[in-house]
Amino acid sequence: MISSDGIPDVVPDGRADAGIPDVVPAGRMAGRAQPVLALPDGLRLRPWRPEDAEALLAAGQDADIRRWNLFTVADAAQARARIARMHERWRAETGAVWALARPDGPAAGLAGLNDVDLAGGGAELVYWLLPEARGAGLAVAAVRRLTRWALDDLGLHRLRLCHSTANPASCRVAERAGFRYEGTQRSALLHADGWHDQHLHARVAGDPG
Repeated sequence: MISSDGIPDVVPDGRADAGIPDVVPAGRMAGRAQPVLALPDGLRLRPWRPEDAEALLAAGQDADIRRWNLFTVADAAQARARIARMHERWRAETGAVWALARPDGPAAGLAGLNDVDLAGGGAELVYWLLPEARGAGLAVAAVRRLTRWALDDLGLHRLRLCHSTANPASCRVAERAGFRYEGTQRSALLHADGWHDQHLHARVAGDPG
């Protein structure tokens, strides 16, 4: 907001000074262990482990995951470093990433929250599945479960899910998981073959489903 003298009427801590409380208090994530979230058929979302490095390396070599998630992993050492950063992001309250797996089984996919903003109450939901886990509705189940945790347990207000308009499979996952289509972001993300438009889907606290 600009005041009558042309000086921005905002200070560095403007939210608090304006009397607007944080949607989720700082420490809500860092102050507790990352939970395990149950899924149907004995599957679950659990924190990534160092021994999941092989699965993360496989994901980084998969053509579909590389294309749609702009995700690459060069070797096992880089995979282990990425897993360590996942835990650092939880403690920093900037991200929350789970492996999709059976109890004591290897990771078969990922579901997580990027760009976590506890004060503003928002995050971006991301996911991918290794080839052997595709085609059984697991992406929808994982997105729905993580959404419930983020909105109901963590207390965020809004989640967004974005995907290239050239990726209709992700559009179906978003719709089946209750994320409403809100519009197209033009030339929003640079892929290997050029700039892609993206669909923006979102769910907010109180939405049905």
